Amino acid sequence: MSPKIASNQRPRSLYEQVKKGNVLEKACPSREVLRDVTNRWGVLAILALTEETLRFSELRRKISGISEKMLSQTLQSLEADGFVNRIAYPVVPPHVEYSLTPMGEEVSSRIRDLTGWIEDNLSTIMLHRAEYSQNIAK
Repeated sequence: MSPKIASNQRPRSLYEQVKKGNVLEKACPSREVLRDVTNRWGVLAILALTEETLRFSELRRKISGISEKMLSQTLQSLEADGFVNRIAYPVVPPHVEYSLTPMGEEVSSRIRDLTGWIEDNLSTIMLHRAEYSQNIAK
């Protein structure tokens, strides 16, 4: 059944009906995108690619502690979501570069705001953690 619309409104297309997600809904695809962007490795990959293009090995060195397999999976997810651009050059040995797309730059800006806030408030956060640990130990 079609939703009722006022006589002065045109019917909404299917695209218009689904173009905005609802991340709190279990089945909404926006949850998968949120997971890809905000998991530990997704955030770090986006930050590492901010304002520069890097080869796979450069990215791996820049993101301390990430395995080759996890970096590969993370980049594939971010590429599938439209945040990372992958360019493979037809040379031997293979030369592949990664950079942020315009949408990746936009999400990077938001991640930098959050990570900047965390770094600015790290001492206070660490004090709260210490207090919490002491209270739990009692």
